[in-house]
Amino acid sequence: MDLAMDLFSPQAAPAAWIVYLTGGCALGLVVFRRLWLLARNAITIAHEGGHGIVALACNRRLEAIRLHSDTSGLTVTRGRPTGLGVVLTLAAGYPAAPLLGLGGAALLGTGRVTLLLWIATALLLAMLVMIRNAYGVLTVVLTGAAFVFVSWLTGPEVQSVFAYAVVWFLLLGGVRPAFELQAKRRHGGAPDSDADQLSRLTQVPAGVWLLFFHTVAISALIGGGRWLLAH
Repeated sequence: MDLAMDLFSPQAAPAAWIVYLTGGCALGLVVFRRLWLLARNAITIAHEGGHGIVALACNRRLEAIRLHSDTSGLTVTRGRPTGLGVVLTLAAGYPAAPLLGLGGAALLGTGRVTLLLWIATALLLAMLVMIRNAYGVLTVVLTGAAFVFVSWLTGPEVQSVFAYAVVWFLLLGGVRPAFELQAKRRHGGAPDSDADQLSRLTQVPAGVWLLFFHTVAISALIGGGRWLLAH
């Protein structure tokens, strides 16, 4: 009973300056290239996790998830090579981080900081089962350990700061990858990107899929930012 109360009881919103400060720090991680190259691993976890969750929801067999040191990733599924299931699975990667950020912002908007931290930890543990390379295991374990440490060993104030920083980063960091992909494609790179695979499957131009990724990410940032800033 106490655990349930802790999970679902709302916490007081942090001071406005904390919300702005965590947002600014998250923006710095996204804008500055050296910081982004490290922090982007978290976006890759969300990206590949999005593929995996939707694959399972579409009754596809999830065989493996790999995360690489260059912040790329790979999710291997089995099932029909065409059809709605594989299209949804491929389309889920780029929107995953911003949509997770939007969901996190909704929880923070109602003060459910503890619930957010526990949901994130559970998702990371579930993903860990499917990781099939050492770097991926290390990345997910370290990320999960950070959530466990904050959830169990810190007070409400620290938990709140951490949660806001994570959600801001998912919202802001979720915008950049689609622009990076667009730049790579402009120079002839990434011929097997999610957008290109979706184009081959659906006969819809890859540029339209990129526009979809941009629209989801920017819309989530606007909506999530409004929730976070609503004090």
